[in-house]
Amino acid sequence: MHMSITPSILYLGTPVVLVSTVNEDGSYNLAPMSSAFWLGWRCLLGFEGVSKTPQNLIRTGECVLNLPSADQVDAVNRLAFLTGSNPVPAGKTLRGYQFEREKFEVSGLTPVASETVAAARALECPIHLEAKVARVNPVMADEYDYSVHERSGECTLEGIVCIEVRITRVHTHPSILMDGKRNHIDPDRWRPLIMSFQRFYGLGPELSESRLAKIPEAMYRTPDVDRAAIVSPAKIK
Repeated sequence: MHMSITPSILYLGTPVVLVSTVNEDGSYNLAPMSSAFWLGWRCLLGFEGVSKTPQNLIRTGECVLNLPSADQVDAVNRLAFLTGSNPVPAGKTLRGYQFEREKFEVSGLTPVASETVAAARALECPIHLEAKVARVNPVMADEYDYSVHERSGECTLEGIVCIEVRITRVHTHPSILMDGKRNHIDPDRWRPLIMSFQRFYGLGPELSESRLAKIPEAMYRTPDVDRAAIVSPAKIK
């Protein structure tokens, strides 16, 4: 029998993406995220609006989506609690984040030139997707005043934005391609790094203790959780 529950987050398991962008001073920013999904050669990316990555995306109109495999879990974990925003936004300060300009260096990943965008690719990641911004959409922009909760400290997220990007170039390591098929990624060889409820997994048991898992899930809770509790059930027709 199923139960009705009210989890603070609904991070049910998606691939980790290292999004690289260009800062105002020309340096590279590199940020891990997992709120991403693909439709054709488009990708929808969800960010906290005050984060450096969406600000860079909106300003420059481009990025690289670097997809790490299970082998890069330590590099991804080294980027936890780091932000390219200076000063650090209030919500991230509450979660223990610190400013870091040299994220490639901290992660141990190697920046290499892209072909269609100025942002760098992360050499060690098996898949690189160069991309350009197609549309920026606010999230949680309905009639409800979420800013009341943000100002009161009840919600540590400071606005969410969904950015649609168009893929302009795909790079893959030969080791994950099907034999004799240049344009086909072999799912038996490609092992993406997955984040599920703030924890790292491959396509199997948990790989490593995630530093981000130390943040209480309730710190990500938004008013939508409570709003859902007071909505009347839909009438069955």
